Amino acid sequence: MADDSGSAFQAGQTGLIVRIPEAEPAVRGWRERFDPSARAGVPAHVTVLFPFLDESRMDARVPSALAEVLGSHPAFDLRFERCGRLPGVLHLVPEPDTQLRRLTEAIAGRWPEAPPYGGRFAEIVPHLTIAQGQEDTVLEEIETGLVDRLPFTTHVASVELIVYDGVKWQERASFALGE
Repeated sequence: MADDSGSAFQAGQTGLIVRIPEAEPAVRGWRERFDPSARAGVPAHVTVLFPFLDESRMDARVPSALAEVLGSHPAFDLRFERCGRLPGVLHLVPEPDTQLRRLTEAIAGRWPEAPPYGGRFAEIVPHLTIAQGQEDTVLEEIETGLVDRLPFTTHVASVELIVYDGVKWQERASFALGE
């Protein structure tokens, strides 16, 4: 979950992510150095929706509604075989990304007060952030270092709700996708 604005995370912020444990061997070292979310405890992931509802708005209905919305989407496979760039961000490109976009659209449709990235970007671009806020030469070095570690695949069967406690991001709940 890239904090693309460069601002610090806020206690009580929440996000919905898909963990990508298969990416950890390739990206952990780079992310720990160049991705603030990794230093704050977020594993390698693709963001489904950030920011989501503030923790103060979480009542018993929210997890129930999340389970219903997410459970209506099937589990799926992703392949990561190349890097991509967004302004100031180096990331891995999940392919195909259609199911990730559908998850984001479904959650944002159910909670329109929580648009992806606070509404700052017009297009949903699923990605696994490796580094941000670095010079192009650093991003090129990282990309070169990843060539031999790609491709890899993963099976996505759940979405996690994470909450920032003021120090670290913590998993609050996991929601299974449908069969």
